[in-house]
Amino acid sequence: MAGAAPPAPLPAAAPAGSEITGFDISPDLVAAATARAGDVARFVEADVSRYRPDSPFERLASRFGVMFFEDPAAAFANLRHWLAPGGQLAFAVWGPAAEVGFMAQLRGTIASVMDVAASDPDAPGPCRYGDPAKLIALLEGAGFRDAASRTVHCSLPVPGDTPAAAAAFLLASSSMAAPLADAPEEVRERAHARLTEVCARHLEDGRVRMPARVEIVTARG
Repeated sequence: MAGAAPPAPLPAAAPAGSEITGFDISPDLVAAATARAGDVARFVEADVSRYRPDSPFERLASRFGVMFFEDPAAAFANLRHWLAPGGQLAFAVWGPAAEVGFMAQLRGTIASVMDVAASDPDAPGPCRYGDPAKLIALLEGAGFRDAASRTVHCSLPVPGDTPAAAAAFLLASSSMAAPLADAPEEVRERAHARLTEVCARHLEDGRVRMPARVEIVTARG
């Protein structure tokens, strides 16, 4: 729901005495997470689509990560071995791109100043499971039980102290960054100016906030 309080961080939500382990394929992100978390959690550099932990987990959680597997069926089949019998998983994935404000506004803005290639809805990408039925089918095919989804509509703050700074952040951090970087400077300037205007229309209490739809997909081992 829009305006709802964010969920508690994993350490706060986990039962007392839990051991929390995070995984990422990027050594830089693992190093950054380790420095930030201290003794609260440990982090391992690994490709979770292939890696097998020494012992199963009672809970698996992912926030906007499972949409990028090259072979999702194999990846979820592997993750099934990570979960202890009766254990639970919860994956957050973006809804349809048209309902994720910053993605829709960004793509529309860039498409107004240069040609943008059509996206493949089944290829690895942020809105691959905008229809959560695809992810539920994959989880069921991998042997998970009671797979279900819940839609959450929210308003997300965009980093940046001003609309111009928020626009610059969106342009630099999206999948559009690479093709835009190869465009003429005049095109880049027009894209930034137009997206700044868009961000200004979403200014609330001094922050740029855009609507988003998130799907929370859950299942049991």
